[in-house]
Amino acid sequence: MLPSHLPSLILSNGGLRDDRRPVGAWLLVLAVMVLVMVCLGGLTRLTGSGLSMVEWQPFTVLPPASEEAWNVVFAKYQASPQYRLVNEGMTLAGFKGIFWLEYVHRLWGRLIGAAFLLPFLFFLSTGRLSRAQAPQLLLLFLLGGAQGLLGWFMVASGLADRPEVSHYRLTAHLLAALAIYAALLWTALAHLDPHSRRDGGRDAGRLRRPLSVLLVLVTLTMAAGGLVAGLRAGLIYNSFPLMNGDWFPGEAFDMTPRWVNFFENHALVQFDHRLLAMLTWAAAVASWLRSRRLEIDRALRRRLLLVPLAATLQAGLGISTLLAMVPVGLAAAHQACAFLLVSAILWAAHGVRRVGAPS
Repeated sequence: MLPSHLPSLILSNGGLRDDRRPVGAWLLVLAVMVLVMVCLGGLTRLTGSGLSMVEWQPFTVLPPASEEAWNVVFAKYQASPQYRLVNEGMTLAGFKGIFWLEYVHRLWGRLIGAAFLLPFLFFLSTGRLSRAQAPQLLLLFLLGGAQGLLGWFMVASGLADRPEVSHYRLTAHLLAALAIYAALLWTALAHLDPHSRRDGGRDAGRLRRPLSVLLVLVTLTMAAGGLVAGLRAGLIYNSFPLMNGDWFPGEAFDMTPRWVNFFENHALVQFDHRLLAMLTWAAAVASWLRSRRLEIDRALRRRLLLVPLAATLQAGLGISTLLAMVPVGLAAAHQACAFLLVSAILWAAHGVRRVGAPS
């Protein structure tokens, strides 16, 4: 259940100057930058660009600047499994096409680091961060750095024998991005959201549990979606609601031991994602219907309406992506919309009770 003071980065206000909004705006910009990073990452995966850079150089910013430098980078890529097994015969011009997207993805991560660290030092030196806030935000910065390392750990799994990244590492990378995004957004709302500092109505507290359950369901659905993406399990059973005429795939438990099927069997992994997605949609609609019978204020009611709307949009994008056999545009929109659904839930959660925002 969402506690009255969310422990992850609802920051205490001891010794803090009354300058919430600049800090909140900074954190909100960072959250948006993380969302853009997620979208770029999805595009690199969907276009097969993620394995084009076969080295991790975290402190290198500039791309190849000469034809000779491009040939060196291309030669390294030609030794990779993706070139040998998928893109053999690719020209340098074709390589540049996949290189640039992955390069922008990595560069954007470095920009996020700079956009965090420089304002953090400014706010710290000017007394806008409390003694409690500073180490908590610094921890979040370190988590962002660890996310970069996790991203390379994921890419490295596709540079060994097969040109496919580990679906486990891909899912971990996605969930880590979700955690960072949610922490940034929740903390930004604590600084910026005036509704979070007043009661949402007599019955607002009764919505804590439904919203908490919904947030858990969305997270589980996204985890299952990460497995689907990593296994490319969206390229089978491209029908809905039935799976090629059946409600349950016949080969769901063909692998041994049986528990492995939940993580590696393409058919069962897709079924799990479908099931969790429908449960999430039903929970979102149920939460909204319940809110209509409660005494809550109009502003909170409007926030709660966004949750089933976002869930319906997300379900529609997911079904469309499946039926169309995972086109890049729809699949990327589906991934981004999952984060928008989380945003809607967190925004609603800020209105269900008085939140300890900085003062």
